[in-house]
This record gives sequence, C-alpha cells and structure tokens, in this order.
Amino acid sequence: MSLRGMKDAPPLPGFSEAPQSFPATGARPDQVNHRARLRARFMAGGADALPDYELLELVLFRAIPRRDVKPLAKALMARFGDFNAVISAPTARLTEVQGVGDAVVQELKIVEAAAHRLARAEVMGREVISSWDALVRYCRIVLSHAPTERFRILFLDRRNILIADEVQQSGTVDHVPVYPREVARRALELGASALILVHNHPSGDPTPSQADVDMTRTIEAALRPLDIVLHDHIVVGKGHEVSLRAGGYL
Repeated sequence: MSLRGMKDAPPLPGFSEAPQSFPATGARPDQVNHRARLRARFMAGGADALPDYELLELVLFRAIPRRDVKPLAKALMARFGDFNAVISAPTARLTEVQGVGDAVVQELKIVEAAAHRLARAEVMGREVISSWDALVRYCRIVLSHAPTERFRILFLDRRNILIADEVQQSGTVDHVPVYPREVARRALELGASALILVHNHPSGDPTPSQADVDMTRTIEAALRPLDIVLHDHIVVGKGHEVSLRAGGYL
C-alpha cells in the first residue's frame, strides 16, 4: 500500500477516539474537579461555607498546582490548630511540616500580610472610641498568634484619631523590654496626645502580671509631665484580651 493509501485509510477499530487532553498544570482530572468545586463553593457561600482546612486548601492551590493539597492542609491544621494559627506561624515552624517549602511559606505569609493590612485599614485614621471593637480585633489579629512577646504602641492625636501604630520592642516567650523614655520620645516625635499600649502573652493567658502593671504605671508617670495621656494597656491572649483600665489595674 502506498503512503497515500495509508493516509486515506479509515482508522483501525479501537483507535478512532480523540487523544485524552489533560490540564496544562499536569494535575489529574479528579484533582482539577475538586479544586473547581471548592472554588465554586467559596464563591457561592464565602469563607463561612468552608471549614478551615478547605480554606487553607484554596491558599495552597497556588503554591502547589500539581498535587492533592488536602493532606498537607490537614497536617498543618493538626500541627497549629486553626487557619489563623497556620498563616501566623513562624517560617521555621512551618517548614518542619513535611511538604512545606518556600512556595507554601510565601503564599501563607502573603495571606497573613493581607489580613493585617485589612484589619489595620479599619482603625487607622479613625476615632478609637467609636471603633474600639475594630481596634481590639486588629490587635488580636496581629498579636494573638505571635510566638514571642511583642509590644506595640498606638499613637493618637487630640481627637483620639489613630495616627500611628508601631512595634516598639520584641522579646522572648515571657518577657519584652520596654523603655519609658523611648516611649515618651517617640510620642513627642509624632506629636501624639495620647497612647494605647498593647502587648501579647504567647502563653495564651492575657491576665496582666505585676510586671505588666508596674511597667504601665511607670510609662504613665513618664508621660504625665508631657501632657500625654495613657488611655489603656491591652494584653492579648489566645482567646480574649484584657484591658488594664477596665480591669481596674490602673
């Protein structure tokens, strides 16, 4: 048979089907379908329609396009407890989980940074008394899962508008050094008329220690001659926060 005849001949039985096409990502069809269903559920019902591990899967899809990420999402949840704790976990601890590489860490930290930016946008430039719940929520988001103590200062103007939020010091798991003169100096540089102090207890218990109370009173005394008011000191734990002012510590 000539080459022309072979070209024009009908296909052999069993070989007439079109070749299978697979996604460019290299993922299996069942994985693609799962990802599509999960994305559709998210778009239809929002984050509330998904448990934490499935929301985490959505984040991991971008970092790992060619593998089933459900086992990794569940492993991360088992290690850290919830979605917020996963995205807030230190890089060194995240990479202890098998399957977590640079791409996964990068995606998780992008989500964490976005969450912080969104929460911060709700309080910056606003009067803190009327937006107190948003302010406390912001403090919880940025501090409740921090592995070491961090001391933040919220600087307010004469109208109690939040003009700056800064990390003053970072410490260990149970101690953070704070220098009242530095607090006062920075308040003067920013032209602040009032402050709110915030720090976290990595242990999860926000009950103020005597050292917390003494340090707060020392800062308040250093600010008083400068006509700068200390409104409050908030201690952030894992599940809730304590206001030293409301709790009668000041």
